Amino acid sequence: MPGKKTFIEIFLQPGEYFVGNADYRIRTLLGSCVSITLWHPRLRIGAMSHFMLASRPAGASREPDGRYGEEVMWLMLRELRAAGVAASECQGKIFGGGDMFPVHTRTAGIHVGKRNGETARELLRAHGIPLVSESLFGVGHRQMIFDISSGHVWSRQVKPADIQ
Repeated sequence: MPGKKTFIEIFLQPGEYFVGNADYRIRTLLGSCVSITLWHPRLRIGAMSHFMLASRPAGASREPDGRYGEEVMWLMLRELRAAGVAASECQGKIFGGGDMFPVHTRTAGIHVGKRNGETARELLRAHGIPLVSESLFGVGHRQMIFDISSGHVWSRQVKPADIQ
């Protein structure tokens, strides 16, 4: 079909991130993990993460690692800076942090997904990035797509079969 845009599709696994231009569309599935998307509306450059934990456990290796929220934000911002994008000129969106096992009682306080989502909010605040949209928490996983050409993110939350 003439005029129909074709995208290069990227699928993020847990612990991965991607930075690219308007040629890309990024997908992922999130449970308790969280995705931060950053988008520069004028340059149409964006970044998306799929992090598993808010921060690195004590004693782990020191190479920056996309599995941890604090570190993947640093990695994405470093690549965006190299492309001429200032963090404060981006729009931020965050997704995920779902409770994957709601029938199990939580006695240890905050669950991983909630901690991840709150960390994502704090990271955007700390870097002066406006939060323009979020879909956090709840029960089940999310399917999401980030279209870098438009900045649109589509997210669909799916509840586990045993509680639908």
